[in-house]
Amino acid sequence: MKTIGLLGGMSWESTLGYYRLLNEGIKAALGGHHSAKILLNSVDFAPLEKLQHQADWDAIATHLTEESLKIQRAGADFLLIGTNTMHKVAPQIARSVDIPLLHVADATAEVLIRDGIKSVGLLGTAFTMEQDFYKGRLQSDFNLEVVIPNKNDREIVHRVIYNELCLGEVSSGSRDEYLRIIETLSDQGAEAVILGCTEIGLLVKPQDTKVKLFDTTKIHTAKAVDYALSHS
Repeated sequence: MKTIGLLGGMSWESTLGYYRLLNEGIKAALGGHHSAKILLNSVDFAPLEKLQHQADWDAIATHLTEESLKIQRAGADFLLIGTNTMHKVAPQIARSVDIPLLHVADATAEVLIRDGIKSVGLLGTAFTMEQDFYKGRLQSDFNLEVVIPNKNDREIVHRVIYNELCLGEVSSGSRDEYLRIIETLSDQGAEAVILGCTEIGLLVKPQDTKVKLFDTTKIHTAKAVDYALSHS
């Protein structure tokens, strides 16, 4: 079994989900008392969150590259960044480490294509919804049509992530807003919706809507489990 390197803490609420799902996946595959071999580096999110909203992505890239190199030096065989938004600096990290980086957008796109989805809605932070590092990758590398909410709804989605979900708060009112936005994306032609922030799965579940949801945390960890158990 390969050792999984997990760069977490952004937020720690979603890193809990990563840790649980990785271990559940290994146990389901191997049975008995098996658990995942994980090297977790959980960073302090507060200064990074400030840098995000200051648009200082160079500083973020430098910091997260240093933290990723610590994971590599500790003996990880490959790397996961346990947050969608921070994949904005994934290219800089991937260039700096000598171990594979499993990209969350690539893993998600592979599942979408497998399921025959061609047009997909995207929820996430404003950075993920609006900037090309994520939706542009889905469009250019996988030929997917990506539908995002209007400006007002993007602001709602972003606010709930940072002001509630990253702080462990789950509100029924916010769930209702998310479900309304999901239905709107479906009405605009999205065949499914990506929960493109690792915290959104804490708020919205598949049973909450008839629209097909793709939870990137579950997809990313499933990809990591498969990779950890592969012989390549």
